[in-house]
Amino acid sequence: MAKSIQRRTFLEFLGKGALGLSVTPTLLATKFHTKVNARAHLPFVKGIKPSAKDDLKLAKGLNYHILSSWGDAINKEDTFGFNNDFTAFIPLDDQNPDDGLLWVNHEYVDPIFVSGYDGSEPKTKEQVEKEQYSVGGSILRIKKKKNGKWEVVKNDPMNRRISGQTPIPFNWKEPIAGKKEAIGTLGNCSGGVTPWGTILTCEENYDQFYGERDFRTGEKKKGSYDLEWSKYYDYPPEHYGWVVEVDPRTGEAQKHIALGRCAHECATIKELDDGRLVVYTGDDSVDQCLYKFISSKPGSLSEGTLYVANTNLGRWVSLKYEDSEVLQKLFKDQTDVLVQLRKAARVLGGSPLDRPEDIEIDPVNGNVLVALTNNTRKKNYFGSIMKLEETNNDHAALTFKSEVYLAGGIETGFASPDNMAFDLAGNLWFTSDMSGSLMHKEPYAPLKNNGLFFVPREGEQAGQVIQMASAPLDAELTGPWFAPDGKTLFLSVQHPGENSPSVQQLTSHWPKGGESTPLPSVVAIQGDLLEALQKQ
Repeated sequence: MAKSIQRRTFLEFLGKGALGLSVTPTLLATKFHTKVNARAHLPFVKGIKPSAKDDLKLAKGLNYHILSSWGDAINKEDTFGFNNDFTAFIPLDDQNPDDGLLWVNHEYVDPIFVSGYDGSEPKTKEQVEKEQYSVGGSILRIKKKKNGKWEVVKNDPMNRRISGQTPIPFNWKEPIAGKKEAIGTLGNCSGGVTPWGTILTCEENYDQFYGERDFRTGEKKKGSYDLEWSKYYDYPPEHYGWVVEVDPRTGEAQKHIALGRCAHECATIKELDDGRLVVYTGDDSVDQCLYKFISSKPGSLSEGTLYVANTNLGRWVSLKYEDSEVLQKLFKDQTDVLVQLRKAARVLGGSPLDRPEDIEIDPVNGNVLVALTNNTRKKNYFGSIMKLEETNNDHAALTFKSEVYLAGGIETGFASPDNMAFDLAGNLWFTSDMSGSLMHKEPYAPLKNNGLFFVPREGEQAGQVIQMASAPLDAELTGPWFAPDGKTLFLSVQHPGENSPSVQQLTSHWPKGGESTPLPSVVAIQGDLLEALQKQ
């Protein structure tokens, strides 16, 4: 898989607190596409106040243009999917960073928009197939034009869709629920990029599509949400909830069983000096866990050991079947452990966390940041960002220290942190994910719409949380990804108008305005302010 693409190596983030460190990654390896230069004299940034407008509002010095919206034709047969999330830009040539492939996740569907299903009549097979097609991912060839704007290259041979109907094999020695391949990928939330330039797209809320299994009875759990897809396509729930690797140049894909099955939010890779891989991933559900996979061979995502974090003890606990008497008593084999990952993690003492979502590695000091969105069951409405320091700054270490890096709240100006990215100066950017059903209500009311936030590393505003963008009504901003020169931030505007009672009663009309239907879209954010923040 993907070996046709020349392997690249990741940044090696050396030295705690080395703020003057300058390191040069390759174009395909990570989000930090050119030199990362933290510095003490960033320009003063004036953010925006929370907004309740049905618009994508940006801080002064920033502007945006739309790259692609739901339903746009990407080639003669395919259209851009629904509810775009994670984005990643892969240059086609190291010498030309302004021409490449943009991967975009499509997480889930809103039937009233996608298939016209409103519950008044039984869902038809045609409606199910429309919904299946609308999830997965899109691959778009994009280029920066002379005017500085990015555009999709229409009908480029590389433009394609991976959907809920695409056959995808399992990268594993044993069948999963009796099959060697799954039909489709779905629930695609956040993701990552491998050192060799392929995409890792993560299947998060998989149970919303074909339900979930009660492994004690073998039956689907009562009350598990089902879009009625299984009425016509009764696929096993165990075929979903995996990290999926996609080669954006060919569309070739595979599901990586060794990384376990859960509501994966992301898959963030660190390549070690010896070529082995470390993959961090979180289970985005309340009271679920944080995981780390360490490969036993260079470049492998199938051979190695998966660990779960015990944050109370500061330990990574092995989920390897053959080394655990507890696992051997409760599970049939390693495959069973990985399929029932949540149960295995719980019995081994994995720490329940407040919805671990995106994970990023600080490009300057190597710390691992984990967005803990919230846990309303425990009345933690605002969430936090956790900092995890691996022992000796070694990402293969089995011990660590953790603490709160940023706490959400009215005082800090944000709630429910979600997706994160570091810019070329090592500053942190992150988005928020306040639930549409609670937005504009207490305790979130003062924060209004979801937003995009900026945290300077140095200078007089160091450590402050500055709001840089406000989303349209009902929407969240997701998937921030910087272009190689840092002068463009690709960003998804997901589910505007998701609380619309019907297509006749819309709560949002973004981006076209008037009485138009809301369109999930990917935008390119640019401007003098963004350029100033990236300068060395």
